[in-house]
Amino acid sequence: MSLVKKFVSVGGATLASRVLGFAREVMIAAALGAGPVADAFYAAFRFPNLFRRLFAEGAFNYAFVPLYARSLEGDGEEAARRFAEDVLAVLLLALLALTGLVMVATPLIVTVLAPGFRADPEKFALTVDLFRIMFPYLILMSLTAMVTGVLNAHRRFFIPALAPVLLNVTTIAALAATFWLGLEGERVGRILSWSVLVAGFLQLGMVALAARAIGFTTRFRRPRLTPGVKRLLWLAAPAAATGGITQINLFIGQIIASTKAGAISVLQYADRLYQLPLGVVGIAIGVVLLPELSRALKAERMREATHVQNRALEFALFLTLPAAAALIAIPETLVSVLFQRGAFSPETAEATARALRVFGFGLPAFVLVKVFNPGYFAREDTKTPLKFSAIAVAVNVTMALTLFPIFAEAGIAAAEALAGWTNICLLLFTLRKRGHWTVDAVVLRRAPRILLAACLLGALLYAAVLWLGPAMAPGEPELVRFAVLLALCGAGALFYFALAHVIGAADLHNLRALLRRKPAGTTT
Repeated sequence: MSLVKKFVSVGGATLASRVLGFAREVMIAAALGAGPVADAFYAAFRFPNLFRRLFAEGAFNYAFVPLYARSLEGDGEEAARRFAEDVLAVLLLALLALTGLVMVATPLIVTVLAPGFRADPEKFALTVDLFRIMFPYLILMSLTAMVTGVLNAHRRFFIPALAPVLLNVTTIAALAATFWLGLEGERVGRILSWSVLVAGFLQLGMVALAARAIGFTTRFRRPRLTPGVKRLLWLAAPAAATGGITQINLFIGQIIASTKAGAISVLQYADRLYQLPLGVVGIAIGVVLLPELSRALKAERMREATHVQNRALEFALFLTLPAAAALIAIPETLVSVLFQRGAFSPETAEATARALRVFGFGLPAFVLVKVFNPGYFAREDTKTPLKFSAIAVAVNVTMALTLFPIFAEAGIAAAEALAGWTNICLLLFTLRKRGHWTVDAVVLRRAPRILLAACLLGALLYAAVLWLGPAMAPGEPELVRFAVLLALCGAGALFYFALAHVIGAADLHNLRALLRRKPAGTTT
């Protein structure tokens, strides 16, 4: 399977998950708006979600996968299986201990997580309850992440990328039930929280069945700090923090935003919109690129490693810049059509659109992290990205504290965008300085043209909304609003792809060939 086809496969599965996730957010917005229950739910879910990104997806994508892939490439399947079993035993013990500690300390954690909630005892108590319901989701997702790492190392990408769909399907079903039963307020928040935990079991079962299908099964062993596990832990700590830098910044933003009622929910709704292209492109690249680079470097195929990195960069720019242009050009229309109904007020829509526009400027940086980080992690260097992440976090905290009192939620978004671009500049400069990244002539020729095409797309969308805006305004039939927005997005996509082909930003004929062709030196 070609590299681009792998990106498309994972991106397609992730797109399905993100679209359903977006549908879930639309339903939550209609049911809860930016009220206290929505704030409580999002604050409670942010902490296990943060740990999932840091210690599950972050650590395993960036530490476990290279070690497992190299063991598989050099020592064979049986040695790789033993390594996975040793990791599983230590991981499970650590997760159980962490969960027990967190359950006891939940009120203290919520105080740190959302200090502004202390002023509202009912919101604080609800957040504590929802937190305790959802935190065991971390155990399930960590085990899911480990099995996913195994599948990715075996070049099985689609099923692991599809597993998050189950979270969205389960939560949507729970929300639909609350609408049907006429439930409101806290009862909706509690049912939604339990559905998250149920989804964790379903996701773990899905990837476990996929692993069994390729002949991978594990036995439970006594936890032991074997040399392989020690190496994993040595790499995982900085890799976890680095891989979760976006989540760390969102977490910091939440702490600061908790001092304003409704701000956490506003940031969550804006986050969901920009996470759609980030998930489809960024996660697809991160999932596929790391094992491919690890294998190429282990076999000392340096030409292939360079080719893989450049194609990932080209793919990221080609799909991310037009998405960023749309978020910058028409955020008010996107937020209005997709969210503004029920409990979602015009004031909330305006605040969400302001934050979304700023996130649009940061979107390319958030995606490019997935392109540049694997250049370090595939070489088992997790400390350098950690240093850069720490600098980015410092930038985020400083700017968020400075800008939030002035620009509210948009100030938090600006701080995260600036932190993302700081991280990207440091990563790219150091890769080139070490000779680990050589940008090829194709990228140098096409990148400015991709940027031009994206800017022209943004101008077209802005002009089109001036003309079509009344048809998408609140109060118009919902079906009409969605149909016009969908038609606008479709026309914009056609315009962008055609323009990109004409000006040489992309060769669509070559792209179709890449979907069928394997890169040199790889096997399916």
